[in-house]
Amino acid sequence: MARPKISTTEPLLPVIIAQGGIRFAPGIKAGRWVFATGHKGTHDYVSGMAPQVLQSGLPHYDKPKHKREAEQIFFNLERVLQAGGAKFRDIVRLDQYYTTHRAVEPYHDVRRAKLGDHIPPSTSVLQKGLLLDRQEIEVQIIAVRPGPGFGIEHVRPKEIEVHPTSGYSPALKAGNYVFVAGRLADSKKFGQSIPPGARLPQGYIWKGVPIKLETEFILRHKIEPALRAAGSSLSNVLKFQVYLRDLEDFAPFNEIWASYFGKQPPATTLIPMPNPGLVMPEARIEINTIALTDGAGSEKEVIDAGVMPAFKGYPQAVRSGDLLFLSGMLAIDGDGLVKPARIDSAQPYFGSSIQEQMKYLLDNAEKVCRKAGTSLSNIVRIQQFHMDLKEFYQAYQVWERHLPAQHLPFSAVEVPFLPHPNCSVMLDLWVYVPC
Repeated sequence: MARPKISTTEPLLPVIIAQGGIRFAPGIKAGRWVFATGHKGTHDYVSGMAPQVLQSGLPHYDKPKHKREAEQIFFNLERVLQAGGAKFRDIVRLDQYYTTHRAVEPYHDVRRAKLGDHIPPSTSVLQKGLLLDRQEIEVQIIAVRPGPGFGIEHVRPKEIEVHPTSGYSPALKAGNYVFVAGRLADSKKFGQSIPPGARLPQGYIWKGVPIKLETEFILRHKIEPALRAAGSSLSNVLKFQVYLRDLEDFAPFNEIWASYFGKQPPATTLIPMPNPGLVMPEARIEINTIALTDGAGSEKEVIDAGVMPAFKGYPQAVRSGDLLFLSGMLAIDGDGLVKPARIDSAQPYFGSSIQEQMKYLLDNAEKVCRKAGTSLSNIVRIQQFHMDLKEFYQAYQVWERHLPAQHLPFSAVEVPFLPHPNCSVMLDLWVYVPC
């Protein structure tokens, strides 16, 4: 298919950050969708954390700093939604990163106050670092612009419990799409974290592989029932984001993934997190999901542009309707990190590994987009997972060369490791496909 010459998306409230000339899009309107990515406690998107959030002179004078930070984020999100023709009740998915567990409950207090009974499927994960000094919360949302045939239905079956302090819907339908909250292998029994079926028997150091036990439990007892309640199934999954705390868990997770999805693979991104990284310190994994309803008019199309995936058997991308979901991307070939990104130790200051990685990744992403009938200029969500956020600006410079003068909807997070040696950035990209 021919590549569109210009973007068919619209940046919402775009700004230029003077330091570095960084063009940031707090929101993107794309057809019936509104994406808001990389939201922080800043009042203008260009000046760091808002003074009213930090209250540097009197930081403990009134409400907690994390509550002030959350309030500023939701104020900003509301502005983006209004600019895109949507409201809080039109949000279909929330993703939150925190650098400390202390931020979660104050954030939840604000979220309940702002969203009321309309809290959509949510994922909350601790991460090592965020872009701004003293930033401890970051939020991404997806919303829809209300219209005929594309309404929202919260799915809250009684058998799927959610803790009242979180208050989100386990699943949500928007048109033919189903969004399922991040799920982990937690027990329904109060005071019991991981149930017996998802962990080794007490007193044993083998009799199963912990990550495999948790993964199967999540798929069978968490995600599958939520999909069924929303009129969907595992065979209709379009995209997984999977958070893992242990490098040694990646390969055994992929064995379970292949046994379930080898013939109908969804786009999948495996995202490292710290240990602990989830609400239960002993939990190893959390998975969130996007799927199609059974009998949906849209089809699930696996895209093959000849690009090497991050893991064997993974699709490069999956398209459904007007959305293209790419699997997590790493700058690798059959020998590991691509050769141009390997810095000669005899000439350590010549060249930039991060820029060579980004160039390789964006060139590959463009190939995938073209194969799917779109262009990287229609990007609606950029998630960058860096080993060191000091590399962010060099990575951004490659985006600027690839998409000059375009405001970008980016989030950048520092993670504790990446799954392949010497890789220092992973991309998770979402792209609009004009229909």
